[in-house]
Amino acid sequence: MDGRTAREQSIEWRQIHDAWERIESWLERNAPATWAGLLPGASEAELDELQASLGVRLLVGLRALWSRRAGVGPDSTPGFMPGQSVLMPFDVARRTYEMKMLLRRQDEEDQRRTGSTEEITVWRPSWVPFASIGADALSGLCVDAETGRIWYWCEYAERSIEFESLTDYVEEMADVLEIPLLAAEARVGLMNGFLVWGVPLNEAERAVWEPLAG
Repeated sequence: MDGRTAREQSIEWRQIHDAWERIESWLERNAPATWAGLLPGASEAELDELQASLGVRLLVGLRALWSRRAGVGPDSTPGFMPGQSVLMPFDVARRTYEMKMLLRRQDEEDQRRTGSTEEITVWRPSWVPFASIGADALSGLCVDAETGRIWYWCEYAERSIEFESLTDYVEEMADVLEIPLLAAEARVGLMNGFLVWGVPLNEAERAVWEPLAG
């Protein structure tokens, strides 16, 4: 459970909104293709519906982020956020969560059948996916509803904490876009009007990719 006071949660809401406002302002000026692919924000009713369908409480920071932009459109969008990820639309977040929970239940059943006591963290019920890496969403980032930390997950067993909070995640992104030196260190660039986090692996895309810091 989130033991923070209403004031602390209000501060987090404002921090997410302020950081995302900086990000969108930058995208509109410098990466119009990425900016155009962002979906409208979700309503409180839509957020409540998603929360009910997942059965997991959405932390205030995630509600703040999705209230600004509820993911990206159906067209392929390069990874424009830290970790080379993109915001998940609700249908992808719901489908990903359901799939991961199914795998968790299967693993638990296998452990009961074999009598294994080994602890394998395939997925935790408190993890809410919010960003995918690649169109197939086989890897991505999730918010732990119990701790607020941002975890990386993939189709294999690799799991790791990437950020201490969603606020840290979006504020770092805003800072990198606004400060050229940080952008150079993070290997962020532009490609045909898209913001691209990380140097493209595809040779043709890499040929037109330009680092922000030059």
